[in-house]
Amino acid sequence: MKKTTNRTGLAIWGWPMILGVLTSVGLVAGLFSDGGAGDVAAGICLALPVVVGIWFGWCRPGPKSSR
Repeated sequence: MKKTTNRTGLAIWGWPMILGVLTSVGLVAGLFSDGGAGDVAAGICLALPVVVGIWFGWCRPGPKSSR
């Protein structure tokens, strides 16, 4: 029998909300900055969700079998 766990909404949606906020900050910083630290902040904020997507989409090892 499979054990079910009760997870709160924050446990499920916490990281997607953080990535959404980072993306929004990156887009706003890229829109309003004119060189310097604003462009660096925009690049970092927009690169982090891409890196997380690549990690969980392609690079992360699959689940181990329980045999």
